[in-house]
Amino acid sequence: MVNMFHVYKSYERAISVLTDITVKIDKGEFVFITGASGAGKSTLLKLIFCIERPTQGQIIIGGKNVSRFTEKDTPLLRRKIGFVFQDFKLLNNKTVFDNIALSLRITGMDNREINKRVLRVLAYLGLQHRANFKPLTLSGGEQQRVAIARALAKEPTILLADEPTGNLDPQRAVDIFNLFNDINARGTTVIVATHDQALIERFNKRTIHLDNGKIVE
Repeated sequence: MVNMFHVYKSYERAISVLTDITVKIDKGEFVFITGASGAGKSTLLKLIFCIERPTQGQIIIGGKNVSRFTEKDTPLLRRKIGFVFQDFKLLNNKTVFDNIALSLRITGMDNREINKRVLRVLAYLGLQHRANFKPLTLSGGEQQRVAIARALAKEPTILLADEPTGNLDPQRAVDIFNLFNDINARGTTVIVATHDQALIERFNKRTIHLDNGKIVE
């Protein structure tokens, strides 16, 4: 599903973020990416989602070499990848329904299918009663579920989540990870970046540990 071969990522002034990353994540796996702040977790997810491009190396997703993608190719890949951002990235002037629907409208999907998908994920996440609310009227846990609903509405084959429980209390964090577990059980490949060791130990999934941009275990 995701293969990275000798991937490096550097920014201006030769600041190295990832160094010689070679990893394989199979279809249907649930994988934690862990490490201290600044270890390169977020950058690794952004490379998979094509927000960033590798400085060197190859990234193969679903059999396609995304390192060679043009700007025209990238949106087609992203339709099958859901991304739950650390800061949610919800539009505060839009309702919950419209926040979820927007990513589908961009693809040109017809309104009937959009309505069906949005209502389905709202029901799945227990958010039907919040459909017409604005994000700032919701609790942190509800905002997180809206961000997850937006990612799931695309019916992705891969779900990426970047520190998805950083702003939640321990019980809400467990609830979110139980949700990811359920999503994974339905066949979606789930890749979660987190530094929460308690959650990693509780859910006992394959873990890739980064230290200063390198895989150490």
